[in-house]
Amino acid sequence: MTSVYAGVCVAILVVMALALARAFSAPTVYDRILGVNMFGTKTVLFIAVVGYLMGRPDFLDIAIVYALINFIGMVAVLRFLEHTAPLE
Repeated sequence: MTSVYAGVCVAILVVMALALARAFSAPTVYDRILGVNMFGTKTVLFIAVVGYLMGRPDFLDIAIVYALINFIGMVAVLRFLEHTAPLE
């Protein structure tokens, strides 16, 4: 059963790499923000799975805090862009 969770961790890492590739190669700022947000969401999932795999339930608390920081950061960036981005 441990090998299944290890495989899930590898799959999540691949998806995280794809999210970063999307964030770096996106045509617009909003697509880049979406890629970074997707990377943050997959990071939360990765932390939770690794915590379960290692038998450390306190990793779930870390994942929840990271999710809150990710959400607040995205809201802050979007609010900033709302007031500074030129009209398209």
